[in-house]
Amino acid sequence: MPMMYGFGTQRRQMLDTELQRLVDEMPQLGMTSMFLVGSFARGEIGPATVLDLLVVQETDEPVHRRADFWTTHLRPRIGINFFVYTPDEFENPSGVDPLLRDAANNGEKVYG
Repeated sequence: MPMMYGFGTQRRQMLDTELQRLVDEMPQLGMTSMFLVGSFARGEIGPATVLDLLVVQETDEPVHRRADFWTTHLRPRIGINFFVYTPDEFENPSGVDPLLRDAANNGEKVYG
């Protein structure tokens, strides 16, 4: 199997470019803050690396429908997982939420 040199650098550039586009566009759609979490935030980049974004926004949508808004409006150009929390859920988490813990311990605040 041939090895592709420089793939990590190319993938990082693609992810960085998409992240910047989102940071520029999402505030206009109601995002108040955003954290980069997951493998990319930890610097672990491979062929399947995607952007894992914890988004804080005021919404009445049920948890399982919140990411749909961002996917529909932004039409991601690369793999992205949106994890959306209301400001109250973010500030006052119920129980131990592994995603919020990841944001606090390893996440990078990219907006807000």
